[in-house]
Amino acid sequence: MKTDYPIKVIERLSTFLHTSLDIILKKRLIADPCQHVLQLFKATVASVPAYRQFLKDQKVDPEKIASFKDFETLPLLNKSNYMQRYPLPERCKGGQIYACDRLAVSSGSTGISTFWPRAMIDELDIALRFEQVFRHSFQAHEHTTLAVVCFPLGNWVGGIFTTSCCWYLAQKGYPLTVVTPGNKPEEILRVVRELGPYFKQTVLLGYPPFVKDVIDTGSAHGIDWHLYNIKFVFAGEVFSEEWRSLMLQRVGSQAPCYDSASLYGTADGGVLGNETPLSIAIRRFLAEHPNVARELFGESRLPTLVQYDPISRFFELIDGVTLAITGDNGVPLIRYHIADRGGLISHAELMAFLKAHGLSTFEDYGVDSEVCTLPFVWVFGRADFTVSFYGANIYPENVAIGLEQEGFASWITGKFVMEIRSDEEGEEFLHITIELLPDITAETGKETTIASSIRAQLLRLNSEFANYVPAAKQLPQIKLLPFGDPGYFPIGIKHRYTRRSSSD
Repeated sequence: MKTDYPIKVIERLSTFLHTSLDIILKKRLIADPCQHVLQLFKATVASVPAYRQFLKDQKVDPEKIASFKDFETLPLLNKSNYMQRYPLPERCKGGQIYACDRLAVSSGSTGISTFWPRAMIDELDIALRFEQVFRHSFQAHEHTTLAVVCFPLGNWVGGIFTTSCCWYLAQKGYPLTVVTPGNKPEEILRVVRELGPYFKQTVLLGYPPFVKDVIDTGSAHGIDWHLYNIKFVFAGEVFSEEWRSLMLQRVGSQAPCYDSASLYGTADGGVLGNETPLSIAIRRFLAEHPNVARELFGESRLPTLVQYDPISRFFELIDGVTLAITGDNGVPLIRYHIADRGGLISHAELMAFLKAHGLSTFEDYGVDSEVCTLPFVWVFGRADFTVSFYGANIYPENVAIGLEQEGFASWITGKFVMEIRSDEEGEEFLHITIELLPDITAETGKETTIASSIRAQLLRLNSEFANYVPAAKQLPQIKLLPFGDPGYFPIGIKHRYTRRSSSD
């Protein structure tokens, strides 16, 4: 028996339940994150056998790590040098896997699935990210709310973790009821129809393309989404502001900065940051000014932009390109290299940058820039989601905007697959396969219209495409396929936007 554990649980749960979100955030804003991660490092050395052995194997004396400058010299952790090298129990506190009461599994995108243990008390800190969204964006402390978890359930981290965090908010006093149909469209639609009328608002939480499929399918089956005051919580994929606008228009929203939010999360680190009304307003401004976005982010695609709590998850930028995090968990992470491509900027620095580029007030977006002064992190989609054409990197984010223009939404889902193909003479061309909405058939001429829209957005947003790709090659070849085509758009499987080169 873990005889002292109930006391710890009661203390942590009591603090979460009885302390308002705003008080927690105010305390964390004045805390020193550098000292916090140094203390976490020392606690991890003392309690985690694998980390002590890792430092020994790396010839690092933990006694010499006395300052944050010393901390920055510590070797980076990653899956291959730490998670796959040391036994799972030894990576847990006290070397005991039973110190954690639950396990999740990463998606195994690298070919090897990884188990990630955590305890209930580890989830309380992540629940604050959900509380930020539900309180500051959805005003769920004032409105009865139905939370519909549309992430897959089971061992995969998204569904169960999301459900737990929403339950904690309900236990904190939010008038929130959670229902868990998972990624089953028919059950989600039944839940919304039968339960939605009893609540002031309904929140759909899920993977963006899947949630869009649910909205489209519901509309095709006669659901009037405007009746349910729909809000969205997304995770797992970068999307454009045009896509956000499209989704909100379909459910009757008039407040794009408040009616949706995206979470930046990973199986290993939990939720690392979340969109806020302020970060969404900034992103919408940058979407309207691609040159300013390019100057800030260094790329022609628009990343996910979120705010984060450095006391919860401390970010570092490695070699100016990729991200590492430090944070407490069932398996504590010290300078863990998640390798996502992105960047960091403080609230004050970003406000100064935007002011210098003509945005000094957020009144047009209905947002107060001083409400949430947490720092910002941005993250791009995975690099393997791009294709290279005449030396130009073509990003799904650029192509998606071409599909999200007015006039297309009534007959395509927004899902597509990019490929570089070759004709019989060996000439390469950009080929894009696009999914039609249910019960929609391809009509002559639609391919040309879509191709022209995609080319226009690539030329506007992607300077490499505009300068590297010959004009005669800039118009992509389009193919329209039925909804749920098993070869390109299998239902229930996480969508991939690229394929390796093939012949026509």
